[in-house]
This record gives sequence, C-alpha cells and structure tokens, in this order.
Amino acid sequence: MVKVEKQLSIFLENRPGLLAKVCGTLADAGINILALSIHDTVDHAIVRLLADRPVKALLILEQLGLYILETDVVVLELDNRPGALGEVARKLARADINIEYAYCSATASQGLGCLILKSDDQDRAIELLREV
Repeated sequence: MVKVEKQLSIFLENRPGLLAKVCGTLADAGINILALSIHDTVDHAIVRLLADRPVKALLILEQLGLYILETDVVVLELDNRPGALGEVARKLARADINIEYAYCSATASQGLGCLILKSDDQDRAIELLREV
C-alpha cells in the first residue's frame, strides 16, 4: 500500500521536556502519533511526525506557539525482510529520484514495515512504488 500523508515538522529547542509536552498535548486531545522521527542540531530539534488527525494536531500545536511545517510524504507498507528497503531505494535511484529523507519502523515479529519518505519527485515516486 502506498499513500500520501501530511507530516508535521515541529521545530523545538533541544532541551528536556519539550517532546513530552508535545506528545502529552496531542494525547490529551485524543490524537494518536503514528510515526515519529527526531533530528537534532546544536540548539534545536526537528520532530517529524504523522498523526491520525494531522489538521487538528497542527492547530493544537500552533496554540503552543511552536513553528510547524506541513509536508506531504509518501507512506509505504513493505515486507519486513532483508533487502526490501534496498529494492525501494534502487527503484527510485534508477528513475533518478532522490530520497531527501526517510524513516521507517518494524519489529522483528511484524510481517510488514512502514517507510515514510520525502523525495524530490513525490508523484513519480508514488507511481513507481505502487509496483513494489
């Protein structure tokens, strides 16, 4: 399954407690975080997340005074086996599509994993990945 989802990129100061505040605020509003990635810099962190209700999540987090960007990302369920991620990367590379960033997750007992990616050509990436 391939689909486009709204990802929220939240810019936070890189200090204890801020992620807990974001997660707690979303939980209090009944919003489930489906995926999360954190990239740290010297003084800030970029928290990228997918929520089950992204519009509501965006509005609630903006009320906290946070700087947030909304981006379309490709979400792909793929087999949880050696080589599956490499196949995706090779397919996009052969089409000259650059993966700007990606994150994924699965546990050893899951049959499927989930890959979230942002590319320089989302429409073509979706078209190609529907064939995976």
